Amino acid sequence: MSESAPKSDGLLLVISGPSGVGKTTITHEVERCLGGTFSVSVTTRPKAAGDVEGRDYYFISEQEFARRRDAGDLLEFAQVFGKYNYGTPRRPVEEQLRKGNLVILEIDVQGALQVKEKMPDAFMIFVLPPNDQELLRRLRRRGRDNEEAIQRRYAAAKAEIETARRSGAYDHFIVNDDLDKAVKHACDLVRQRRIGAKTC
Repeated sequence: MSESAPKSDGLLLVISGPSGVGKTTITHEVERCLGGTFSVSVTTRPKAAGDVEGRDYYFISEQEFARRRDAGDLLEFAQVFGKYNYGTPRRPVEEQLRKGNLVILEIDVQGALQVKEKMPDAFMIFVLPPNDQELLRRLRRRGRDNEEAIQRRYAAAKAEIETARRSGAYDHFIVNDDLDKAVKHACDLVRQRRIGAKTC
């Protein structure tokens, strides 16, 4: 299919998981451990204090986002909380894969399913909390939201987990009950996948 990226020794790794599960920490540790390239998303949300252009996001206008989306320049895109748009630029991902590199996307389930449809060889990992009670505790511990917002995030997280399980798109589910073990598990899975792909 013409939409698919060229075959190469590169690997597209997709890591997903609900808010509060620790996926961002795991993603960056996997990047550090394996020397991967972290794909930076574009977003229409305003730049926050501490945000670095090109490291955290590329900040673009609604018009530019719509242009890229309609031109097929985004591997995946979504509107978060009905407010701001986020998406993964397609060209940088394909360029890194052609070079044989590991490219890492940290995106939600809806975006991940879009990527899997366009790039079936993507390696998909979903990070789970040990249980629902721990997930709720972690959301509260972040101290970012009031209780009403926490409950909304909690309900959304449970729905995201259910969607991921039902989709059949994820290669592995990792329970983050111990961060070091979860990181090691993710790194080991990616190494095995890359070795397996090269010996096929």
